Amino acid sequence: MGQNKSAAEPPGLAEFGPWLAQAAILIVDDEPGICNFLIKTLRPRCRLIDVAANTVEASRKLDEQNFDVVIMDNIMPGQTGLEWLAEQRAIGFFADVILMTAYADLDTAIDALRAGVVDFILKPFRSNQLLNAIARCLDRKRLQRENDVLRHELTSPSHQLLLRNKLLGGSKAIQHIRETIARIAPLPTSVLLTGQSGTGKEVAARSLHMLSDRADKLFVPINCGAIPADMIESELFGHLKGAFTGASRSREGLMLHAHGGTVFLDEVGELPLPLQTKLLRVLEDRRVRPVGSEREVPFDARFIFATNADLAKRVEAGTFRADLYFRINVIQIHLPPLRDRGEDVLELADMFMRELSQQLGMPPVRIDEKAEAAMLRYDWPGNIRELRNLIERSVILGGFPASIGPVAADDDQPRSENLADMERRHILAVLREARGDREEAARRLGISRKTIDRKYASWYG
Repeated sequence: MGQNKSAAEPPGLAEFGPWLAQAAILIVDDEPGICNFLIKTLRPRCRLIDVAANTVEASRKLDEQNFDVVIMDNIMPGQTGLEWLAEQRAIGFFADVILMTAYADLDTAIDALRAGVVDFILKPFRSNQLLNAIARCLDRKRLQRENDVLRHELTSPSHQLLLRNKLLGGSKAIQHIRETIARIAPLPTSVLLTGQSGTGKEVAARSLHMLSDRADKLFVPINCGAIPADMIESELFGHLKGAFTGASRSREGLMLHAHGGTVFLDEVGELPLPLQTKLLRVLEDRRVRPVGSEREVPFDARFIFATNADLAKRVEAGTFRADLYFRINVIQIHLPPLRDRGEDVLELADMFMRELSQQLGMPPVRIDEKAEAAMLRYDWPGNIRELRNLIERSVILGGFPASIGPVAADDDQPRSENLADMERRHILAVLREARGDREEAARRLGISRKTIDRKYASWYG
């Protein structure tokens, strides 16, 4: 039976790292004396401690709860710990395992490594030895997950170092959004963020995470439109070794990285229909099945979704599941386009100027009255992302362009532009007429929505 952490925090807890108090640990051992010692040592320091007297009971508990670390003995009746661990690794088990053993021979060490043991301690051992081994496991797993998430963000074509956790602006629309985020952040409810590309949906999602009780766990952003269709299931849910060609090792998916934290699914409307079905099951059951696995791994995360598409229209067109739409559309927050945020554009421009000049190691460019007036007058079809790119170019070139936007300041002057410039200007003009609706602009231009997305990415990054 699980035992929760007591309210009193033991002295010296900090020396074993910041993650120990959040850990869920399973003890697998048939000796009551050892189990009692481990419970007495760990219960005051950890979030959850559970015990299994044999491998059959341990398997059942893994199906019920996601554990951060498993501490197990090897010699047990019926089946050894290493035999059981090898079986569990083969069907989808990713947690770190510490082996307790009284036999310090080389063969045992080799067998333990082959079975997937991360660390082992020799009996008899002191409590500090055990706590240090657990702390090493927790630190290693946290670092591995953070690296995986950062690697995913950096390889995404849409990766931008925008505002991150700063939802800036004094307009009424942004003030209302900040108030709404503060109200719903502590709740576990799913949130759907809507708005044009570049309006700051990821910024709002990070704000929700930072204001929640999950802020000390990982925020995992996943751009559903940036992952190839044949890889997205493995990226989201993980896979086992040999599950498909090229799967040389088992890998925990991005969703399991977010256990205890927040999953942000950007451009959720781009998910293929088969993945929509699997996502619906994850939302309903709170379990993830890695590719090639027989086990569904329980996990707990808060879900935030974002889209610049009209999902209701996609439901009507049959390209987005109605049941998934109703499941994710519990609370909706709309991010307004930059052109509707008044003088927020000037505050954002000042912030970008400070940050980018520091990042680039170049002097900031003064935003004079002429530049401010041009910024306030321009429609910003690329929204905040376009503004950031303008500021970055201005810092690099040492000044603002003669005109802000694709239209020249003096339309009476003869133009000297190539075909690509003319195409860009025409597409952006139609996009402004369509109020930023890319599907409508694509219809008017007689091209596909994906063509506009691809060109837009090449223009604004």
